[in-house]
Amino acid sequence: MHAEIARELLSAGGALPLTLSGVPYVDKPPLLYALLAAAFSVAGPSEAAARVVSALAGLLAVGVTAWLGARLGGARAGFVAGLALLGSLGFFAYARYVRPDALFVALLALGFALALSGLMDERPIRVAAGLAVFGLAALAKDPLGVLAPPLAIGVALALAGRARPIGRWLPWPGVLLAAGLGFGWWVVAEAATPGFAWYTIVDNHVLNVAQARHFPDEDVPLSAVEFATVALLGAAPWVVPAAGVVVGLARRRAWRETAEIPWIALALWATGVFGLTALSSFRLPHYGLPAYPAVALLAARGWRDLGVRWLATVHAVVLGGLALACGLAWLGDGSVFLAGVLGATDVATRKSGLAGGAVPIPPWSAFRPFVGFAALALAGGALALAVAAATRARTLAVYATVVALALLLPSAAGALSLVSAHRAVKGIAEEVRQRAAPEDVVAHEGPIENAGAFEWYSGRRPVMVDGRRSVLGFGATQPQARDSFWDDAELSRAWSGPRRVWLVTGRPPERSVVARLGGAQLVAVGGGRRLYANR
Repeated sequence: MHAEIARELLSAGGALPLTLSGVPYVDKPPLLYALLAAAFSVAGPSEAAARVVSALAGLLAVGVTAWLGARLGGARAGFVAGLALLGSLGFFAYARYVRPDALFVALLALGFALALSGLMDERPIRVAAGLAVFGLAALAKDPLGVLAPPLAIGVALALAGRARPIGRWLPWPGVLLAAGLGFGWWVVAEAATPGFAWYTIVDNHVLNVAQARHFPDEDVPLSAVEFATVALLGAAPWVVPAAGVVVGLARRRAWRETAEIPWIALALWATGVFGLTALSSFRLPHYGLPAYPAVALLAARGWRDLGVRWLATVHAVVLGGLALACGLAWLGDGSVFLAGVLGATDVATRKSGLAGGAVPIPPWSAFRPFVGFAALALAGGALALAVAAATRARTLAVYATVVALALLLPSAAGALSLVSAHRAVKGIAEEVRQRAAPEDVVAHEGPIENAGAFEWYSGRRPVMVDGRRSVLGFGATQPQARDSFWDDAELSRAWSGPRRVWLVTGRPPERSVVARLGGAQLVAVGGGRRLYANR
């Protein structure tokens, strides 16, 4: 979906408005799409070119986390911090998606690295650059990217009695750059799509928190327990030493010490992201990602400073427990494992369940080798950690953890590819590309983001039937989008008219508009979707 938005941006030749299937798209800021469009202008629109942006953002996040770790705790701590972030399964997964999240995390990490090191070295220009990068983070995903990080830094300084002069940590050039980058584009967006500012500020933030949105989409929030489980497991086991450092800082009231200001800021940021998201009423699996670089840095300090015996023992227990869970799943039919993992972490599965459908899941036999290998890798790591705990070998404990998690990454990548290929709209879209005549009508039932790549693969722009409860809900109110959204009556008239109509739907027949259409012929099935034609 995000690649298609960028392709349309490149075709339009302008900056705003962003569009999806020709409908104004205001759900995310434009930075990701501008970078994707730039990649497409060089290499052409392709899956590989689309994934380059997130992959490079992931590498940037790892690099700046390692750099800041080295500045704060020495070269070895920096090396461990970078490896910890790279080995966090949640971060690794989202660095493979064509989404704004990896770019958002990378810019937050870079902003913290510049701002905190600038404060340490008393380099206001570097602090200003950090604030400007926070502005870019807001331009990548959310205005909280420019507001929340300086707040965490400011609170850390205030606790140490170092908040004044304010210009030391909020130099006016940096504030102006941050505001201009983070919010300046709103003026252009409001001019291009009237009502954008109200949608962004009121509907997508204030009313979203109150669960009273005028334009809700189909996202299904996690419970607080589900979110905490997903967020913590996504950074496991690095959250253990990170939590140990946070507790240690709190016990000795380290916020009073000037040298601890960067660590207090990182601790406030990590606990704030996890805690405030858990307390909010709307939580998605990836909402914990912005805390992961801070968790990696705190974990690296934990492995440097905390007692190796108890730390290695806890890590051995964590990896051993996960190995046991994977081993039991490997021995069973996988139903509990897949329901638990995909039910909590996969947005498409949750959306489909709410809509009464069944998102296609590959057979357990396809997942089983990945789970079996994960069990072996985790068990090997647990065994090595047990030895390290017995011998108090700190280096062995750290790198046993790193290697065990590194061995999991190919399995995670394989499982992600397996799921995405199994549920892709590509097959249905190519069927339409081959069979639909130029004068035929092509329609998609339900929110277009459920098949956001349809136009990318088919080359055909669909009309949307019952598609206003969507990330395009606000865009549907714009005059230029009026003809893009049909109700059942409009589809019925076209269905019985002289033109051939193709209908793509991910809904089961009994819950689809197809049940009320006469003479619907099933043409193809694939990726959890059906393709029908009226003749």
